[in-house]
Amino acid sequence: MAKSSKVRNPLSVLAEDPQGGSPGLELPPGALIDRPGRRGWWKEPEPLLWVSDDAVGVGALAAYRSSALAAAGLQAVLLQGRPGLERWWQERELVPERMSDPDDHHVEPVLREFWSRVVPDPEEGEGEDGEGLIAPFGRAWPGLAERGPDGVDPEGAACALADELIASGFLPSPRLALVPAGRGADVPTALGWGGPTNFENDTALISAVLRSWEDRFGARVVALGFDELHVSVAAPPRTTAHALPVAAEHFAFSPDNIWQGSGSIRAYADEAVTGSNHWGFWWD
Repeated sequence: MAKSSKVRNPLSVLAEDPQGGSPGLELPPGALIDRPGRRGWWKEPEPLLWVSDDAVGVGALAAYRSSALAAAGLQAVLLQGRPGLERWWQERELVPERMSDPDDHHVEPVLREFWSRVVPDPEEGEGEDGEGLIAPFGRAWPGLAERGPDGVDPEGAACALADELIASGFLPSPRLALVPAGRGADVPTALGWGGPTNFENDTALISAVLRSWEDRFGARVVALGFDELHVSVAAPPRTTAHALPVAAEHFAFSPDNIWQGSGSIRAYADEAVTGSNHWGFWWD
């Protein structure tokens, strides 16, 4: 029986043409970054991502976030450095070989497990304060939130948020990146991104949740920082009643948003979920 041929990396076309002239991409100056690991004469380097040399401005994501590019297996996102880690994607911070496959995980068991890690435990002295933090929910996993109402075009919302974050200075020096992935939710896993590593070191679980948010809320990954994730939302909850279970999912997914931010699920639902087209997450 003949062996199946290896699937060609969609970034390979940029190996000798990093501006993508031959496929008609007309990219800004940039370069490929190879997958980490041992190299030798017997093994050709494999590109992990392409990143622009310089920061990009308003309109950059919209220029390259197309259905044709996605059909070719490439997802366009923004990467943002931070002081001391201006180019963290070049500093051996990406470990794709450690990640499992998002196809192997289902959102509800993932979030239920995350929830069990972060809900306050009365036996450890987390009494009334803990109850107030997760109210109106108890220690039992509250279940998945209902899908969002009809919203705007998800890709249009992603590009609009990117422009808003750049224009406001929220992303002061973003780089354009192209990542081989079948869908935007899988970009963190495809990169081997370690942003949540102090909470969860298998980013495939993070992608499993992002996939569900794509389907339920028109969410799209817009930007990644060293330990930050920014997602656009085309169909956010419009009422507090709908936003509360979404806020519970966010607490399970990224507890620092509440532990070191809003202080309670109720406050977070009002401040960061209801009607919001931008869901931002960070892990300390």
